[in-house]
Amino acid sequence: MENDFNKQAIERVQTARHPSRPYALDIFSSIFENFVEIHGDRRYADDPALVCGFAMLGDEEVVVVGQQKGRDTNQRRLRNFGMPKPEGYRKALRVMKLAEKFKRPILSFIDTPGAYPGIDAEERGQAEAIAFNLREMAGLKVPIIVVVIGEGGSGGALAIGIGDKVLMMENSVYSVISPEGCAAILWKDAGQSARAAECLRLTAPDLLRYELIDEIIPEHSVWVVDRKEADSDSESSFDSIGENLKQILQRNLEELNKMDENQRMKNRYNKFRKMGAWIG
Repeated sequence: MENDFNKQAIERVQTARHPSRPYALDIFSSIFENFVEIHGDRRYADDPALVCGFAMLGDEEVVVVGQQKGRDTNQRRLRNFGMPKPEGYRKALRVMKLAEKFKRPILSFIDTPGAYPGIDAEERGQAEAIAFNLREMAGLKVPIIVVVIGEGGSGGALAIGIGDKVLMMENSVYSVISPEGCAAILWKDAGQSARAAECLRLTAPDLLRYELIDEIIPEHSVWVVDRKEADSDSESSFDSIGENLKQILQRNLEELNKMDENQRMKNRYNKFRKMGAWIG
């Protein structure tokens, strides 16, 4: 199947949320080797909604961070539907600080409807944890590549989304709010989500056009994990797209490694400072 960049925005949203799309741990096991997970924020607890650790990308040692959704009911409850709490973001930052200490590039994979909005998360400083991550990631000296693999929801996504390169899978979405939430606010009707999705410009082609991301990773076909339910054409799609993702990560990492450290950090700062600038 050829890339369909004209697909309606709401279709992209539905595809990004599809339960058969690979999650962070699927990608970690597919394109990385020797993944060793690190747990806990050393302040409160471990958050299974955010998975971090050390791994090998080809011959290069890297640190990987990713939001993890659950595939069945028990896993979804364990992973809190991919919505991290403050301890998740603090764990991610702890691991990224280790990456800086040992001079390892950071690869961050976004897939969340948003940060967990529960009262317990607010009591433990959800907003502060997100804001602190934004500031600290902007100043990390190692290369950072961010990939939106499914949903990129608001500050919950941005908290691990500050990088030198921001990439998106073809059928992923990235937005300040969900289409349903936007529709409920603007038109008092969540049923207007398709209209809201178009207005939000949350698809990869839209964001590339506005220079908010750097590259779109083609999918070519339905990206599936469940081999038992996959047809013959899509059975190898996860492997082939995963291999393509690996090559793209290696190419971008090679480019960043060649750059002067100070210039790379300056470019990262300028990249995010110019977002939201409006020229009438």
